[in-house]
Amino acid sequence: MTVTETDAPTRPPISRPHFLSAAATHVGAVRKLNEDHYLDRGNIGLWLVADGVGGASAGDWGSKQVAAQFAAMPPPRNAPEFLAHAKMGLTAANAALRAHASSTPRGMVASTVVLLLVYDWYYTMLWAGDSRGYLVREGQLQRITKDHSEVQELIDSGVITPEQAENHPRANVITRAVGAADELHFDRIAGRIRVGDMFLLCTDGLTKEVSEPRILDIISNHPLDQAPHKLVEAALASGGHDNITVVLAQCTKAADVLLPELNGMNGDKSDG
Repeated sequence: MTVTETDAPTRPPISRPHFLSAAATHVGAVRKLNEDHYLDRGNIGLWLVADGVGGASAGDWGSKQVAAQFAAMPPPRNAPEFLAHAKMGLTAANAALRAHASSTPRGMVASTVVLLLVYDWYYTMLWAGDSRGYLVREGQLQRITKDHSEVQELIDSGVITPEQAENHPRANVITRAVGAADELHFDRIAGRIRVGDMFLLCTDGLTKEVSEPRILDIISNHPLDQAPHKLVEAALASGGHDNITVVLAQCTKAADVLLPELNGMNGDKSDG
């Protein structure tokens, strides 16, 4: 009998996006407590910003619970699993906030959320409330999310203009949030990633103080590790009436990744 030794077949490397990220948060110039929380888990492709609703310690607790649902999420094995775990995390956070609110005299503990997931060359953004997600691509700032707020509904119906919304007396009233109702309703959008893309997640403490053209100018003229702090400084210079939180995540290059052989089984799947 002749035994021939052969090397196991090697799968060719695949190209995956390489991300760098940075973040900053500040209590602002007026509030005594920072009710914002964020997560920067670039190692698994997850970033989150949450803005507590309810005042005093209630808002801080609410946004902290939202972030906590994702702090220990394991690395995803495929895109459908990543999205499923994200939805379960939001649902669990909603249930936790509802349960807590029922046991406190305040009656409601809630939080906005904007969540960015990246798997392979696709992104998904999920949100509820008026914390925002943007995409900077080819020198343009594109707002991905749409505020869940009373003034946004008035804009959509043609009652007021976006300019009038900035000083509207109901500008701070949101129509969706984690913990606001027994069933959480959030929106989701997905798309492809290009090298050079930069995602911005932020609370309204930034967008109510700094215009979108100014945000783009700051991002475009500062290194990634400095830009979040410069955005916070701009919001403070404009009054800093609310807590301010900024997360930036940029696809800096395509990196080759070697995957192990899976004994004839298919590898990762993407829902894109």
